[in-house]
Amino acid sequence: MNKLIYRKLSFDIFSFFLLSSIAITLIVWVIQAVNLLDIVSEQGHGIKVYFYYTSLNLPKIFSKLLIFTYFLTLFIILSRYEENNELIVFWTNGIKKITFINFIGIISLFFVFLQLLFNLLIVPYTQNLKQEFLKTSSIEFFPELIQEKKFSNLTKNLTIFVEENQKNGILKRIYIKEKLTDEESKIIIANEGKLINNNGEFVFKLFDGKITNIDYRGSINLSFKETVYEISDLNSKTRQINKLNETKSYSLFLCLGKFFEQRKNQDIRCEEKNSFAIKDIYEEMFKRTINPIYIIVLSLLSSLSIIKPKINFLENYNKFILFTIGFVIILFSELSYKFLSLKFHFEIILIFLPLLFVLLFYLSLLIKTKFKMSYL
Repeated sequence: MNKLIYRKLSFDIFSFFLLSSIAITLIVWVIQAVNLLDIVSEQGHGIKVYFYYTSLNLPKIFSKLLIFTYFLTLFIILSRYEENNELIVFWTNGIKKITFINFIGIISLFFVFLQLLFNLLIVPYTQNLKQEFLKTSSIEFFPELIQEKKFSNLTKNLTIFVEENQKNGILKRIYIKEKLTDEESKIIIANEGKLINNNGEFVFKLFDGKITNIDYRGSINLSFKETVYEISDLNSKTRQINKLNETKSYSLFLCLGKFFEQRKNQDIRCEEKNSFAIKDIYEEMFKRTINPIYIIVLSLLSSLSIIKPKINFLENYNKFILFTIGFVIILFSELSYKFLSLKFHFEIILIFLPLLFVLLFYLSLLIKTKFKMSYL
């Protein structure tokens, strides 16, 4: 009988978590997807690229919301059980409250593992995948980015001005400036031209104009009747260097292990170029590995809703107090990495704080029951 009761509780927790996490994740995803519309409107990528890029944000959103969604799930399920007097079924079948609390704690271990799986493997992989996809994607809506009588900064090194963009695709009085290096640039002025899509690569076919090459030695002017200008790198406006959250956990572990004694140093890097500071890597790995343990703390906190406080005043506000404490713990878990730069003993406390909370929880139960938790 007890197995059936626990199975029912587990089903309610997992099913509610699944539905609520999908709903909350999709809401946040839609909001973020709207904010990422500049991939189409400003960078010229196609709709297919946009949806693929934004869909790869789903694992990150799910992982970020997991700890809150699980806490919310437990809080609502246990509150519903209490309001519907379903908890009486547990007590009448000989299940003690401490056994019930321990069962909630055991279930939370699955969600800790799930959070670690996303933090260490899935999220870095999908975040890196979406950025690599964007860097290698063609710009389908490039012609729509060129507007009349407006300087269009299509990439970080390319500026185009067109006085007239006719419906038949003919461009009038064209100005193109491309920065080749820090000391070299190219300016093209043409009376007329047309943008041609050559197997996904856009080129300008220009008529009656002049090319000016500028470097540290001066400038060279060349006139032309007709020429084809190939745009060097349309994707250069896309970020080329990966962020820290897009880097594999294994690579960060290796780097951190190499310079662990200097883990709080902002100046030391694994490599000379395009590398992250050891201090930032340390904080990132702390967030990926330590924060999920707070799920156990929140699950035990939620289970306190089945224990009625002896003070009547606190009984009326018990759920509100527990939810507020849980919300504060979630905020603290998200911000705790910022205190890693403090002295060594504070750092050790931060690392073991989730486990310390668990020990304090059971110690408080021991004190509450006068060291007779079997009677709880």
